[in-house]
Amino acid sequence: MKDWWKDAVFYAVDVERFCDGNGDGIGDFPGLTEKLPYLGELGVTCLWLLPFYPSTNRDNGYDVTDYFSIDPRYGSFDDFIAFTRAAGEQGIRVITDLVVQHTSIEHPWFRSARHDKQSPFRDYYIWTDHPPATPPGRGPMFPGTETGVWTYDEIGGAYYHHRFYDFQPGLNHENPAVRDEVERIIDFWCSFGISGFRIDAASHLIERPLDTENQIDPTHATLRHIYKHTTERKPDVVLMGEVDEDPGQLASFFDGEQLNMMFNFYLDNYLLLALAREDARPVSHAINSLPRPPANGQWANFLRNLDEADLERLEDEEMEDVLARFAPQMAMRIYGRGIRRRLAPMFKGNVDRLKMAYSLLFSMPGVPVIPYGDEIGMGDDLELPEREAVRTAMQWSSGKNGGFSSAAPSKLGVRTIADGPYGYGKVNVEAQREDSKSLLNHIKRLAQLRVQYRELGSERCEFIDTGTNAVLAHRYGAAQSGILMLHNLSGNVQALDIALDTARYGHAEVVLGEGVFNLEAGRLEIELEPYGIRWIAAG
Repeated sequence: MKDWWKDAVFYAVDVERFCDGNGDGIGDFPGLTEKLPYLGELGVTCLWLLPFYPSTNRDNGYDVTDYFSIDPRYGSFDDFIAFTRAAGEQGIRVITDLVVQHTSIEHPWFRSARHDKQSPFRDYYIWTDHPPATPPGRGPMFPGTETGVWTYDEIGGAYYHHRFYDFQPGLNHENPAVRDEVERIIDFWCSFGISGFRIDAASHLIERPLDTENQIDPTHATLRHIYKHTTERKPDVVLMGEVDEDPGQLASFFDGEQLNMMFNFYLDNYLLLALAREDARPVSHAINSLPRPPANGQWANFLRNLDEADLERLEDEEMEDVLARFAPQMAMRIYGRGIRRRLAPMFKGNVDRLKMAYSLLFSMPGVPVIPYGDEIGMGDDLELPEREAVRTAMQWSSGKNGGFSSAAPSKLGVRTIADGPYGYGKVNVEAQREDSKSLLNHIKRLAQLRVQYRELGSERCEFIDTGTNAVLAHRYGAAQSGILMLHNLSGNVQALDIALDTARYGHAEVVLGEGVFNLEAGRLEIELEPYGIRWIAAG
């Protein structure tokens, strides 16, 4: 089905932390395969797999040492094939991470490049004897951890460029040989029947760090090459790009010939601002500021990115408001720009607020992306360093290791949260499956509504004045049809009297949320409880 991604529900899985199928203390593909019925039940239609390739495991698999293998800790190729087939039987597509902005410093390409200046792999990377000054906005992605983007290599006898950690040397995408390698990687994984790629650090693939006049390739040739090659091989492929830029730059990536999906960092920043201030205006501001996707394109919306809630798109005062509300302690913050927490503790475990936030996410133009564990309100472990705080084991039950693994706790390869308000004894899939009012069952209902009302997310929404900044009202659909959504972002009751074309909603019914409303004479009268939700569908 072409353009299937336009109304998908994405779920991000860290294989290592999801489910251990063989009892060795580490998540694997057999364990993930075992849990596919759960994901189908949740309403997931596409799984995004975080890197599962061999790596030095210093950056959660984003430091790849071999693009054509599977980390043996996660299983074999037979296990991977069995997984993809089982996912297909559940109606779930699979996309993988394409991590080609950089490799590990231990990748054979870099090892050859640093030991021999005449190596054919030397030009796979960006070397110089005299690093140029780093322009504004082109510094290290992890300030405070990395001091610059050029590191001198004693073995290589020169400086190499890296936008991320110094153990992740950046690839030279101006080199045709590198582009050929990327093609090989794409072709290899497409041969297993995957449905596309999440392109890691997509906006950094077009950088030219040695070009002092033009640090960005204005033609975006690398992304266009990847798109052309991949779509010629597999026309219904999705290429989901990680592009965290201001709206003025986003349109240059979204022309229908580079990426057919982009992560909506800009909307996420303003969703978090709206939730922090309990003020709906930042949401409509963000939606109205964004470029429209191309005909083959769609936004990937989220409430929290998998590793950190990055707030770079906000003004300083706006960022401070979000940090003060959701990360009041310095230990909760990261890189001077973000939050290293999961959503549930950011909201102090308030389930009504979490339900409202997810309802808001599912109601936005675009499609939702759910990080594993957020559907049950998992917590974080701030004792872990940097972004590891949110990378704890999935919590399946109140039993041993939260049902993640049968291994002895001392043999676990990943951290579990055993105690406290977010420990697996209190927060787990098994308990929430049985609770009709749980966050898990709420998200299942949201996924069902996305299927029932296809206009959700696929059209531009219309915002409606509610007379209060605390409530967001927007709708989709043509006259005599469609759906109206109301979200109370505040912790107070909100009584509304809204001007509305009531003829359009003559046989309206509440399809999400509970409570009565009065709809007559061009007015909608309704009362929303704290963090209340109403989705009203026209008859």
